[in-house]
Amino acid sequence: MWSKRMLDSLMKRIPLMLNTPGEREKWSYDYGVVLKGAELVWKMTGEQKYFDYIYDNLTSFINEDGTIENYKLEIFNIDHVSNGKSLLTLYEETKEERFKIAVDLLRNQLRFHPQTKEGVFWHKLVYPHQVWLDGLYMGAPFYAEYIKKFGSRDEFDHVAIQFIYCAKNAKDTETGLLYHAYDEKREQPWCNKETGLSENFWGRAMGWFVVGLVDTISHFPESHNKIEALKTILVETLSALRNVQSEEGVWYQVLDKGNKKGNYLEASASCMILYAITKAINMHILDDSWVKTASRAYYGIIDEFVLITKEGLANLNKTCMVAGLGGATKRDGSYTYYISEPIIVNDQKGLGAFIMAMAEYEKLAEVMGLQL
Repeated sequence: MWSKRMLDSLMKRIPLMLNTPGEREKWSYDYGVVLKGAELVWKMTGEQKYFDYIYDNLTSFINEDGTIENYKLEIFNIDHVSNGKSLLTLYEETKEERFKIAVDLLRNQLRFHPQTKEGVFWHKLVYPHQVWLDGLYMGAPFYAEYIKKFGSRDEFDHVAIQFIYCAKNAKDTETGLLYHAYDEKREQPWCNKETGLSENFWGRAMGWFVVGLVDTISHFPESHNKIEALKTILVETLSALRNVQSEEGVWYQVLDKGNKKGNYLEASASCMILYAITKAINMHILDDSWVKTASRAYYGIIDEFVLITKEGLANLNKTCMVAGLGGATKRDGSYTYYISEPIIVNDQKGLGAFIMAMAEYEKLAEVMGLQL
């Protein structure tokens, strides 16, 4: 089981992620991706050590009164909501009141978080009027899960809006792919002044979008009047991604420019897309004809990105460290920009996505009798 092997390797290297240099000061979504992977492995194996890894990492941030270290609601960063998914798991499992207080705090951010005129959350207060695909993963799955557990049915409408309007505004009509971001005001230097869209299809941005969408759908009532629209967006977006799947079975950093100088096969996007495809098959949103696509991606990821060290630990290679738009460094969203960001080994976002993808595929393999 590659999910277990990669997580075990990570836990051996870093028994507590927050003890690594610089991490203790951050309430960051990065390690939350790892912890969602750990949750899948815990539920699949029943091994207590995986739950303990989630608990030990998150409780380093949650004070006894339920406040979150280094979290500031008033900066309205949608990334800071994402770890609420794992806090919901901890509360459900332990019933410790501090976890409920913490998730209520994150839910409260969404009550006041600035939005576009159509009701889609801004990425951050410092990025006004901007919607990034990344943010759909950061906010919507937590929002939907919280509503499922503690909210009212009518609140799901606002969750659905996040994907419906983002897809409407960011989708390229020719390829079906989604641009990384759009600026409602059409003022940012990186955007097309007529459409408000950024210039390129960044792999991990689309990875965040489809993972966020499939996870959000999993929390929706099947009878909700928006669920079919969400499923349609998911199928159409995954179909567009299948059209740009590489010969190796994985995906490029800039999705539609595989033959362009400097482009490279990228691990985190590939793992996220595999996770979304496989979970959609497991949820019967995609039919069995997609199993071949998932299997190509599964073996492609292992062949292209995984190496074993002499100590027997699994490494995940070729993950883009970070990419964004604007900000202090004036990131321009050009092709040259996306391929210029550092490529690193064992990035938390990549590792978390790998563990999630492997766990979901292993679930599919068990049901369908696939060879691993």
